[in-house]
Order: sequence, then structure tokens, then C-alpha cells
Amino acid sequence: MKLKFLILVLGLQTAWLLGTVAVQEHALATGRVIRLETQPVDPRDLLSGDYLMLRYKISDVPANLFSPPVEPNLPYGRKIFVALVPGTNGFYTVSRASTNAFVPAANEILLKGQSAGRWWNATNSVHVAYGIERYYVAENTGNPPHGRLTVQVVVPASGRARLQQVFLDGQPYEQALKAAAP
Repeated sequence: MKLKFLILVLGLQTAWLLGTVAVQEHALATGRVIRLETQPVDPRDLLSGDYLMLRYKISDVPANLFSPPVEPNLPYGRKIFVALVPGTNGFYTVSRASTNAFVPAANEILLKGQSAGRWWNATNSVHVAYGIERYYVAENTGNPPHGRLTVQVVVPASGRARLQQVFLDGQPYEQALKAAAP
């Protein structure tokens, strides 16, 4: 009896693991690929190692792009739906946003995130976290010496973005660091 129970538990764990991998791979294979501009920060986590903390231009959504208008006391962690459109420079920009789900237009990509704060500054914007703000790198490579960081993101139909590649001056991050090494 105990052996059968152990086999059942191991089988369920394996099925869950394989199912999770299949869902992630399906999202990467069927999602739309977009490019985003970043503004990097370089923290270090003793438990997780080196990573780049990526801040996107689409992270601060102006309050005037929300329909219906966003409330002044927007709670932290509130679901935010953001429509992105291709910009003139090839990078995607915010066209509209809402705290309610909506259907994107044909030229838009819907991205889901969470409110991470509201600023009453000159831009009067809501800061949105999309779950793609950390990019883990090899030890002691988390602080790029110079250059422009951009990212390539896959957005499946679910709207949950996944980082596909980080670029430093147009080259994949790891290659750019190897080329810059003395």
C-alpha cells in the first residue's frame, strides 16, 4: 500500500513538473516577440547572485492613458492591463491602460502587470511591474561598463511577458561582455 502511494505521489509531482514546463514552452513558442527599452539598476542578492534590475520605459504609465480614470489611492498589487503599440524606433510603447480587462486592437499587444506605486509628480503616472524586471547573469557580470540595454520579450495570448534576450549595444548581453573583456 505504501509503495503504491509513493508511486502515485511521485507520478503526480512528475506530471505537475512536466505540465509546468509544457505551459512555459508553449507560451514562448506561440507568443509575439517585442522589443523594449530599459533603464538598468544593478543590485546584488546574496542568495540569488548577480542580476540586472530592469526598469522599462513602459513601467511608468501616465494616468491620462487609463480608461476609466485611475483612482488616486490605487492599491499596491492591483491588476493593470496595458496595450502596447510599435513605436517609430522599433520599440513598443504604451497606448492605453486600464484596471479592467479589455480586448486589444489589431495593432496592439496586451500586457498584464500589477501596480507597484503611484507618483504624483510632473508625469502623474502609475508604476507597473510586469514580472520581467530581473535578469540573472553570471557572477561579477551584473554591472555593464557602458552601453544601452534593450530586451526582447515574448508575450503570449495570456499577456504574461517572458524575457527572451537582453542586449547590450545591440549584441546579446553575454557576447557583449566577452567582447568588452580585456
